[in-house]
Amino acid sequence: MSTTTLRPSRTRLLAALVLTPLLAGLAACSTSAEAEPGGGGDLQEAAKAAGLTVNTTADQDRIRTTESAEAIALLPPAVKDKGTLTVAVSAYVAPLAFLADDEKTPIGNETDIAQLVADALGLELVHEVKAWADWPLAVQSGSVDAVISNVTVTEERKELYDFSSYRTDQLGWLVRADNEDLTEISEPKDIAGLTVAVGSGTNQEKILLAWDAENQEAGLEAAKVEYFENDGDTILALQSGRIDVSFGPNATAAYKAAVSPDDFTVVGTLNGGWPATAQIAVGTLKGNGLAPAVTAALNHAFEDGSYTQVLERWGLQDEAIEQSETNPPGLPKTD
Repeated sequence: MSTTTLRPSRTRLLAALVLTPLLAGLAACSTSAEAEPGGGGDLQEAAKAAGLTVNTTADQDRIRTTESAEAIALLPPAVKDKGTLTVAVSAYVAPLAFLADDEKTPIGNETDIAQLVADALGLELVHEVKAWADWPLAVQSGSVDAVISNVTVTEERKELYDFSSYRTDQLGWLVRADNEDLTEISEPKDIAGLTVAVGSGTNQEKILLAWDAENQEAGLEAAKVEYFENDGDTILALQSGRIDVSFGPNATAAYKAAVSPDDFTVVGTLNGGWPATAQIAVGTLKGNGLAPAVTAALNHAFEDGSYTQVLERWGLQDEAIEQSETNPPGLPKTD
């Protein structure tokens, strides 16, 4: 089957509950070569009518925008002359970025945002699939022009990179649906004694460690932190009971809960900048002059509505921002 269904964001929870049978059915469909491309019959049509179906084939027919004279005028000559925009994406977690049915073409919200930026800049888009931990070196070495991979703006990162914001940062706590003892995580004490999976070097790791330190100071049981390099290993650990909860981007957590409601559920969300507010941004090399052009390109897409269409396509409309900023305030450095 060549489509998948996304769970609406928090404000559309009731609609998601109504569609649970549909979501469960889609989760059970094959995506093998034997499946008919574009198939699914009545099930696919029902999902499409609900506005929740997205194409998971390599033929994406992405949402496009037009060229922006303002953005193009801001392009550094070196980038403008080569005619391409090479963007690093970590294509391992839906709906942000993942591989299409051909298992080689990156698709998702981040790749669609990259397309809008390239379009507005009048450049040909080239995707480079990188492990999330590898994007800093790729940007610094110049092997890619930018990274669009759910990167949060922080003051520490701003020492090496410039940023153009395009989404708010929301995190989610994902647990097994049959975990009746864990139904809500909203404050530090809720994670006391739990085994929690988190990505190393992420903002969610900083939050998790801060919550755990607060608990230990209050005499509560320490959490056990488990680090995983990829989403697949994390999910296997959650399914097997090796971990109690996975803490990461809410977009990906909500996606898993939507396509496998009998297996997973989200028991809480918070902003990725807790206790402040964080933003997700396109990252470029510090001082190379590309960020202002990217910011103008994003604002062009904001103004013509293509940005909103992309977020709605992937169920991320609640994470939209009103305009892009170059190097907005980032999360403060931590000890």
